[in-house]
Amino acid sequence: MLIGLPKEIKDGEFRVGLTPSAVKALTAKGHQVLVEAGAGQGSFISDEEYHVVGAQIVADAEATWAADLVVKVKEPIISEYPYLRQELILFTYLHLASNAALTKALLASGTTAIAYETVQNQAGQLPLLIPMSEVAGRMATQVGAANLQKHQGGRGVLMGGVPGVAPADVTILGGGTVGLNAARIAVGMGAQVTVLDVSHDRLAYFDDIYHGRIQTRKSNQHSIEEAVYQADLVIGAVLIPGGKAPWLISRDMLASMRKGAVIVDVAVDQGGCIETTKPTTHSNPTYEIDSIVHYCVANMPGAVPRTSTFALNNQTTDYVLLLANQGLNALIENSALQSGLNTYHGQVTHPGVAEAFGLAHIMPLKVL
Repeated sequence: MLIGLPKEIKDGEFRVGLTPSAVKALTAKGHQVLVEAGAGQGSFISDEEYHVVGAQIVADAEATWAADLVVKVKEPIISEYPYLRQELILFTYLHLASNAALTKALLASGTTAIAYETVQNQAGQLPLLIPMSEVAGRMATQVGAANLQKHQGGRGVLMGGVPGVAPADVTILGGGTVGLNAARIAVGMGAQVTVLDVSHDRLAYFDDIYHGRIQTRKSNQHSIEEAVYQADLVIGAVLIPGGKAPWLISRDMLASMRKGAVIVDVAVDQGGCIETTKPTTHSNPTYEIDSIVHYCVANMPGAVPRTSTFALNNQTTDYVLLLANQGLNALIENSALQSGLNTYHGQVTHPGVAEAFGLAHIMPLKVL
């Protein structure tokens, strides 16, 4: 199979879809890999590293997009829409439930689009989302701490406090992979941490591993309001696989929050779990509403691209090999990949995407 690796062009995105190790695994199976010149530069991977493992370096993106299978990190942006076509298999993060324009473009072009974030194994895990959720969770606490500084518009609160002065109060909405990793860093920084989740089992897990060092609360409107109103930093870590995130903090609630508090909404890729969330970029990451600092960068792990690229490829490479070796038959034989199929030949094949836009959907096995 001919596989294309274009350079990421989204603002502040320096990750790359394939490492040299992944390319070597593909070329060893007889596949041809086209790498756009400079594709790995942001992750400190040179063209020569790709060349020595068998890749062909090409001058522009158009050549890579002409491949049978294109492997990326982030969803295509508007300038890349002309490359979409019915013969193309696209494998990347898509987050379609919050992106009507891209959904429309994929359907109009007939592209077979497989989303990393909806690949789900039989255990119910999201193996291709987990590594970036780990990165984003840990980053959420770091950027939250930085934006609590007064010169960034925050309350001027030190995460760990000092003797005689209370530490920062951190509220984490959601106890999944993002929440778990955000809590880990917040506890390590000495903050007072509260985690809210709808699952009692998940809260029990937090209680067990932290031995009372964090507070756990059942997530409902009352407990959310109490925790958020006392928080210096709120981290939105809610996930509905493939679907739009629910709003847990309304615009009206901001008036009752502490002035200078910081919101980091990691759920921004799926529309955000705060009503006032709007996507931002690494070059312009924050904005204020009612004196509350919002950090809503839609590709947070892009700020630490080398770590993120290798962590992502640890999980994606086996699936890329399946697609390269078997083509669309891989979706029929592998239920995890099958769940990742979002669009196929002009049809929506994921219920979360269909629900977000009021569209009909068809099960993947009925169209493949």
